[in-house]
Amino acid sequence: MTAFHSVLSAAIGSYLTLKRALGRQYAAEEWVLAHLDRFLAARRVDLVAETFAAWCLTLQHLATGTRRDRMRIVRNLCLYRRRSEPGCFIPDERLFPPVHQAIRPHLFTDSQMVQLLATARTSARTSNSPLCPENMRLAIVLLSTTGLRRGELTRLTVGDYDPPQRTLAIRESKFHKSRLLPVSADTAREVEHLIEIRGLRRLPTGTDSPLLWHRRPHTGGGYSGGGFGGVMRALFRRAGVRTATGQLPRTHDFRHGFAVNALLRWYRAGLDVQAKLPFLAVYMGHVSIVSTAYYLQFVEPLASAASARFADRCGALVTGPLGAGGAR
Repeated sequence: MTAFHSVLSAAIGSYLTLKRALGRQYAAEEWVLAHLDRFLAARRVDLVAETFAAWCLTLQHLATGTRRDRMRIVRNLCLYRRRSEPGCFIPDERLFPPVHQAIRPHLFTDSQMVQLLATARTSARTSNSPLCPENMRLAIVLLSTTGLRRGELTRLTVGDYDPPQRTLAIRESKFHKSRLLPVSADTAREVEHLIEIRGLRRLPTGTDSPLLWHRRPHTGGGYSGGGFGGVMRALFRRAGVRTATGQLPRTHDFRHGFAVNALLRWYRAGLDVQAKLPFLAVYMGHVSIVSTAYYLQFVEPLASAASARFADRCGALVTGPLGAGGAR
């Protein structure tokens, strides 16, 4: 860990220790706090409104979103510090640069999924990627049915799949969390089919061999995260799959769609969605349901489902429009 020398050194050290004990890496946060620490140590001052404003001036060359993120990191440290020093300074979040508009996730339609699978089947085989069609098909199936992160998918090995249990072992993923994912019978058949094809073609099937294997010695036979992202973008382009704004979707949109579709199924089945959220959080590898809620933004299908449920349960209470003798 970096050595800190300002009056915040003890607070920064214990704060980072706590966060890492909770499974977070906090490398970027440590870099930002080290920058703040050097600023304060050079001036031999504490963090107060004036020194925080002066430190923020050193960030003016950065984009507004980056400045906001760094200011937020310092604010979170101050909130932690307040536990032991109630009178310490807390930056006012209302004075931070404005929040950028979040990227609207793309929810793949059924026809787009069919088109992606059909296009994957026509992917070119090369000497380096003799199983490109099979790899791409399995990638689409796993991303859409399990909500895996891109890195989790590319790190999967043959040994991570347990045929009798129909589970995938996700090891040391984000937040250092490992988990077992049960998969559907159809998804299990897709995984087993690809492993069988590799055996028939005398391609690697050892337990340490990447599940999405190709002949790339410098990556150990697996896809890098960036390389896989490029392959998926090429697949989206060839399939003619675009977002509502005409852009190519992101691989991460599969994960968002998985979460939204789970919520829709629960709404339509009349289940208690709030009670189900912890199960979805565990399946997706989140620390808490707060992270899961990020994927459950109020997109139109969810709004319609929520409105339908409200109408079923409370519609009788609404007898007419306001001002026309109805409910008020």
